[in-house]
Amino acid sequence: MWSHPSRALVGGFAAAIAVGTLLLWLPVSVESGESPHLVDALFTSASAVCVTGLVTVDTASHWSTFGEVVIMGLIQVGGLGIMSLATLLALLISGRLGLQGRLLAQAETKTMRPADVRRVLRRVLAFTAATEAVVAVVLAGRFWLGYDMPFGLAVYRGVFHAISAFNNAGFALWPDSLIGFQNDAWILVTIALAVILGGLGFPVVFELARQWRRPSRWTVLTRITVIVTTCLLTFGFIVITAAEWNNPGTLAASGGTGDRLLNGMFAAVMPRTAGFNAIDIAALTPESLLAHNMLMFIGGGSASTAGGIKVTTFGLLAYVIWAELRGEPDVGVGRRAVPADLQRQALAIALIGVGAVAVASLALVSMTHHAVDKVVFEAISAFGTVGLSTGITADMPRAAHVLLAILMFAGRVGPLTLGTALALRQRARRFQLPEERSIVG
Repeated sequence: MWSHPSRALVGGFAAAIAVGTLLLWLPVSVESGESPHLVDALFTSASAVCVTGLVTVDTASHWSTFGEVVIMGLIQVGGLGIMSLATLLALLISGRLGLQGRLLAQAETKTMRPADVRRVLRRVLAFTAATEAVVAVVLAGRFWLGYDMPFGLAVYRGVFHAISAFNNAGFALWPDSLIGFQNDAWILVTIALAVILGGLGFPVVFELARQWRRPSRWTVLTRITVIVTTCLLTFGFIVITAAEWNNPGTLAASGGTGDRLLNGMFAAVMPRTAGFNAIDIAALTPESLLAHNMLMFIGGGSASTAGGIKVTTFGLLAYVIWAELRGEPDVGVGRRAVPADLQRQALAIALIGVGAVAVASLALVSMTHHAVDKVVFEAISAFGTVGLSTGITADMPRAAHVLLAILMFAGRVGPLTLGTALALRQRARRFQLPEERSIVG
């Protein structure tokens, strides 16, 4: 069972969720000293490990300091784990690391040499630790000096939100997330940058650090990630800011032009699967909700802490459509041709994602009394491991909470597991079937 990396990935994340559930189920994890409902413990653990941010109970008031530390640890395990495993799997599939025998102890890397594994993991750990440390220092300093928090509390909250932001988790220690800081550029910009950096993915960040001045040498992964990420952030900023500019429940309530632009930028970054919010999500206009759905479903970069079907999947499909519209026989990105099997994998991941969200939304609609648009928003947020909500999560029945937890788990490991399985199971066919063209469209 554990000889296949995709199985190791699923088993590892399931085990982490189980351990987290047991720890959060302990009376010491709850502020009241009484054991929480098992579904609340399971949901919170799944949300933390899958770095989502959806909650059925308020994080700050319901969980004790021990419980918050457990959640912070689960976020770190989930984010670092998915980033490490996804990076190693991507390198394995691309053949950029040496292959030497099957190592059961490194099931998720399958056939890499121990030296290769150690080198990649050291870089991922160093990158994660350095980024989180810088973000934590900035946030802690701002909490301490700008809001008169006690030094210890400022450091604790700085570390918690640095880990939550870089790992795109979206857990916050305030009931209204970051609405209380909607006029503070230090807080919002720092968290937004951490979210973007965590959502790019280690392979892309590392390549940009070496080749940022020479875009012509970028790999297909980096080229698609940078282009699509820039386009999506721009699209989100323009649409959300324009739709909410005069909305008294969102941007108009934040203040003048500068504050509205700041919060419009922050709102455009968060659907990359971060889950923080500085404006009231329940008060968004229908146009903004639709834009959020689109951005949440696409998500962030491959081998990153972000979820969704990934910008590489979306970007590759865009290149496929462009090539088809132009009547070109091959799909090219920059100076590289994209293999046909990679195009099929992207299509499979996207369609399975659509199917998962559609089925889950239908089931959730039948379980709850909430409007369809809010339920669909919740389902996409769970599948994309985003964590944004219109405020209906806690009001849903227990069965819906379990379904959302399953959807978070599927959205976290599903696209990566599916992509890995499809890539690693390919085998040469010794014959070719006769072609027959059919009508399409």
